[in-house]
Amino acid sequence: MLERKIETQIQEYLFKGKAIILLGPRQTGKTTLIKKILSKYISETLFLDGDDPTVFQILNRPNTQQLKQIIGKHTIIFIDEAQRINDIGLTSKIIIDQFPDVQLILSGSSAFELSQQTNEPLTGRKYTFFLSPISWEEWQNNIGYLKAEQDVENRLVFGFYPDVLNNEKEPVRILKELTDSYLYKDIFMYGNLKKPEEIQKLLQAIAYQVGSEVSLRELGEIVGLDPKTIERHITILERAYVIFRLYPFSRNLRNEIKSNRKIYFYDNGIRNAVINQLQPLPARQDIGILWENFLISERMKFLNYNNINANRYFWRTLQQQEIDYIEEINGKLFAYEFKWNEKRKVKFSKTFTENYSSENYIINRSNFREFVI
Repeated sequence: MLERKIETQIQEYLFKGKAIILLGPRQTGKTTLIKKILSKYISETLFLDGDDPTVFQILNRPNTQQLKQIIGKHTIIFIDEAQRINDIGLTSKIIIDQFPDVQLILSGSSAFELSQQTNEPLTGRKYTFFLSPISWEEWQNNIGYLKAEQDVENRLVFGFYPDVLNNEKEPVRILKELTDSYLYKDIFMYGNLKKPEEIQKLLQAIAYQVGSEVSLRELGEIVGLDPKTIERHITILERAYVIFRLYPFSRNLRNEIKSNRKIYFYDNGIRNAVINQLQPLPARQDIGILWENFLISERMKFLNYNNINANRYFWRTLQQQEIDYIEEINGKLFAYEFKWNEKRKVKFSKTFTENYSSENYIINRSNFREFVI
């Protein structure tokens, strides 16, 4: 197993009097990671699988006395597939309040549903962690600098899901299984969506517009839905950790764009599988799109795993002045332009730089590690 950056962080929060909830996309290694962390506590840990009918039955709204018998002498309870359990949020609240010496850990393949069930009952009673697909830093640490350097083009196409990395000879098949079983079936089930073709068309439309501004109205025209329905679908896709939005930066200037959004995928491989475009990088016309999605998704992993609070934006004016990506950290603005070719010259907008006193950086093929590690 690859060493995950978040492992030591979770270890530090054990036995702090709160539940630990591990969220993230399906198939990113959440269960494997928790089991690795708890390997040194085997005798103290009660492992419960929400898919097991017996577990489902005994955890179906138990009272305090029943929980006392279930827990016994264990000091750690790990409930996997916790979203399957009825009222898992309320049961977890009882465990935390009535058994303060017991460490509760929850995870599951549907982060969307688990988050919904635990958010309100566990307010102030939980530490939430997010596990992304493998990060560039984790991958490079595992295979070494040279092999990682040789692998950049593959990662732009096939992404970083663990199964993809562990089956390097058949990434296309793995990605097809991931999209068929996760993107569509799970989202339809948990989002209560009745028309699969709507989500498929929407995801394809978004995939083709990565790096460009999108409006709900324009997406609705492509898919054949009204803007309110498009907004609901996008929100579901965000909560399922398939895509995320980047909002426009606007403070002082009248001609700054304020309404449109950019939408990115958490993983390049999923983006490419959605539109069935998994050919090698040299044969592609969308290298710039793949590069931008890769850098922004990797930057999110970096900020998350290093606990850096940053507001994230893009910037564009009606006169088509633009900056790919902006971070605001402690009131300071950092502007970034992304270019695959390190020989491409970039001029940052004087309008932005002079009005906002930003620090400006060009991220290209030769220096991207400084941005994602």
